[in-house]
Amino acid sequence: MVIKELFDLTEKAALVTGSARGIGRACAEGLAEFGAAVAIADLHEENLNNTVAEMTEAYEVQVEGIVCDVTKAAEVTGMVGRVLRVLGKIDILVNSVGIVILKAAEEMKEEEWRKVIDTNLTGTFLCCQEVAKRMIPAGGGAIVNIASMSAHIVNRPQDQVSYNTSKAGMIHMTRSMAAEWAEDNIRVNTVSPGYTLTEMTQTVPEYHEGWRGLIPMKRLCEPEELVGGVIYLVSDAASYTTGHDLVIDGGYTLW
Repeated sequence: MVIKELFDLTEKAALVTGSARGIGRACAEGLAEFGAAVAIADLHEENLNNTVAEMTEAYEVQVEGIVCDVTKAAEVTGMVGRVLRVLGKIDILVNSVGIVILKAAEEMKEEEWRKVIDTNLTGTFLCCQEVAKRMIPAGGGAIVNIASMSAHIVNRPQDQVSYNTSKAGMIHMTRSMAAEWAEDNIRVNTVSPGYTLTEMTQTVPEYHEGWRGLIPMKRLCEPEELVGGVIYLVSDAASYTTGHDLVIDGGYTLW
């Protein structure tokens, strides 16, 4: 057995949601670098177009961009249909769409709560469901949902009850799907990042020093540091791994 070959994604087709920037983009680039054709989906068309152009120039694989609001089932169905028409199949799904609203629980409006839950949890469910409908008759596939260490701990000092709840729900949803689809040869796992230097965390630089003090490694994560975990989980190297949550947090949840 050549272990290196287990990580090869040549001739695989991947769909990555929330991939015009941040963690999603890093994952899409990692998949392309390991040989997969990649469809990147995002709500923000300008960022999406820029990412498609830059990835097309950088990698020798097919890269397609699709504008999609994952909270709308009809758009998710359309997105999956387009990927199948363009790439021919979907072997890999990475769900990286995520938003956060920082607000105390007693002050959060119902529509704010629903926006976070609908985007992070329901949107991920809709994408998994729609892709799995295609993976089952095709003989299987691999799904990775980007959760968060916030599924395991309550962050401080910021208040983000809806975000924490959505990510905790995502992990148990993933485990449930893994159990249901194991016999269909679909593996479903999560990666739970710690504080990562993305556009989301850059909006609150006042928290960074405090966060670093709570992390054993004393620094925030770079998006690229999450890619290895994702590549492992979608590759044949993880052929016996399903329902697992891979925490990549610099040690934050140790304490």
